[in-house]
Formats: sequence, structure tokens, C-alpha cells
Amino acid sequence: QVQFVESGGGLVQSGGSLRLSCAVSGRISSISAMGWYRQAPGKQRNLVAELWSNNRINYQDSVKGRFTISRDNAENTVTLQMNSLKLEDTAVYYCYVLDRTKVTWGQGTQVTVSS
Repeated sequence: QVQFVESGGGLVQSGGSLRLSCAVSGRISSISAMGWYRQAPGKQRNLVAELWSNNRINYQDSVKGRFTISRDNAENTVTLQMNSLKLEDTAVYYCYVLDRTKVTWGQGTQVTVSS
């Protein structure tokens, strides 16, 4: 079983910053990718940013230049630095890990951006 510890969500004013962190532990054989998705009320879950084991990084277009994903391989931790936050960034942010072919999700952390 895989355990997640997600932290860093909260309430921030528009233009502010937050830093999300996700530590993964447990039965993990080989991590192919780690990253973050988000889901706003009434909308589908969409990719925010992900980092692959070959160091390839994918960002959602709307967060490019504002968000930065990084990973500590030794600690199996992925971090999402979010700057210049906008109202539309409000959502529940879910950490995920791709262990070979299996995807496992964290419990999610709420990010709310206010005007």
C-alpha cells in the first residue's frame, strides 16, 4: 500500500504564493512519474504539472511561468511552487505517483485564491 502526506494548501490572496508538498512512502517499486492534478467544483480533474524519471516535465499551459515542480528522489517527495496565483487556480490539488504502470492518488489538498 502507498501512503501520501500532502501539505501546503490553504487560502491566499490573488497574486500570492503557496508551496505544495507531497511525500510518498510504502510499497513502491519504481516511480516513473510524480505530479499534481487539480479539480475545481463541477469540473474534471486536470493535469497541473508532472515530472518523469527521465526529467521530462509537463505543465498545464495556464500555469507555465508561474508554477514550478521539483522532486527529491531520495525522499520520494514532489513539490509544487505556485506563484502569481489567480482566482482560477482555486481547486483541490491531488498528488499522484505512477509506479511502473499503476497510478495512485493522494487525498487532495484545497487551494483557495481570493480577490
